[in-house]
Amino acid sequence: MIRFVTALVFAQICLGAPVLAQQDRRPSHCIAIAQTTPGIAYLHKAGFRDPLPAHTVRLRYIAHASFLIQTDDGLSAVTDFTGFIGNVDFIPDVVTMNHAHSTHWTANPDPLIPNVLPGWGDFGEGVDHHVDLGSMLVRNVPTDIRSWDGTVETNGNSIFVFEAAGLCIAHLGHLHHEPSDEQYAALGRMDVVMAPVDGGLTLPLENMMNVLRRTKARIVIPMHWFADGSLGRFLAGMEDEFAIVDTGAHEITVSLRSLPDRPTIMVLRPAYLREDE
Repeated sequence: MIRFVTALVFAQICLGAPVLAQQDRRPSHCIAIAQTTPGIAYLHKAGFRDPLPAHTVRLRYIAHASFLIQTDDGLSAVTDFTGFIGNVDFIPDVVTMNHAHSTHWTANPDPLIPNVLPGWGDFGEGVDHHVDLGSMLVRNVPTDIRSWDGTVETNGNSIFVFEAAGLCIAHLGHLHHEPSDEQYAALGRMDVVMAPVDGGLTLPLENMMNVLRRTKARIVIPMHWFADGSLGRFLAGMEDEFAIVDTGAHEITVSLRSLPDRPTIMVLRPAYLREDE
């Protein structure tokens, strides 16, 4: 309880934005035995303001490690929010942040954002989020990060999980180590994973590949790659076990029924939000 209050005080005082009260928690449907859901992966190109079919989620790659996640009833979340998502008048319902680098958070989020969720708390203590918005549940699993001086900050960042339309969508954030068995259990089933594949600033590529092999997500979206070189090395290392689809698009729309039978890497191209799409 003390840690929860600390997290609220940090978010409201230091970040200047309210956080939804987190009590009477709805159980996570992702923390359960994984189930295989057959289906066919498909792409759906649309503007970010266009309505979605029922029981679907839109995933839009904005930049670096920032994604826009939207539900069919209009709820929206932005991951690793830096304060800028494009030249648009758009306020997400939730933003998540990590503080390994300044490209993953902002000290000045728009005060109109209802739920600002930092992936860290007091040094070494981490933070606990469980925000139930009805059609979207947002929760986190803390992970450790390396500090610039070579030390380790325990629970200094988070993997955020977004549960919507029956899907379990995980954003690995600025992951610096392979999760422990306890952390994997806390994450639960992962249908879609956004994974950093830079191969250095986060995890070495072989370690990241180990993580993705264990998660067995049906869709993996590479992020945090700085050039096609690091992305290409990652794809080459996974092509024997994962199907690879270079969508040529900024976004996909997915549902439980559309998940591919075989684990699939879907490459998206980052693009800031624009009104004239």
